[in-house]
Amino acid sequence: MLADDLKPYPTAEPGTARHVIRLPVADDETRLRVELIIGRDMEVDCNHHWFGGKFEREVVAGWGYSMFRLSDVAGPASTMMACPPDEQKRSVFVTIRLDDPFVRYNSKLPIVVYVPEAFSVRYRVWSAPAKTEQATIE
Repeated sequence: MLADDLKPYPTAEPGTARHVIRLPVADDETRLRVELIIGRDMEVDCNHHWFGGKFEREVVAGWGYSMFRLSDVAGPASTMMACPPDEQKRSVFVTIRLDDPFVRYNSKLPIVVYVPEAFSVRYRVWSAPAKTEQATIE
């Protein structure tokens, strides 16, 4: 079953890796979103570090399923503050700044993300309460 759900998706091109997220069935999936967090572990100083890149949703030809692709990665960039001379470098997950990292939660289809081999894909699930609030007319 697990290999079958990837048949519509292309294999990764040389230099890229195909990352797959399979989500469990949830009671009300319309209230859930998945945040994609793409980056890589690096040794950094006290500054804030990040990568830039082009992150696009694509459609699997003939199927209509979504897949996501990261390309044109630039960086890392960082703030340029002076760090204390005795401060040690630390290992952190330096992320790509994505314009819209949220995708729909869907336990029926995998989330397939193609990224350069040096990067990895992490994710977290966000949920909204069932209760909604009323906006005022002004």
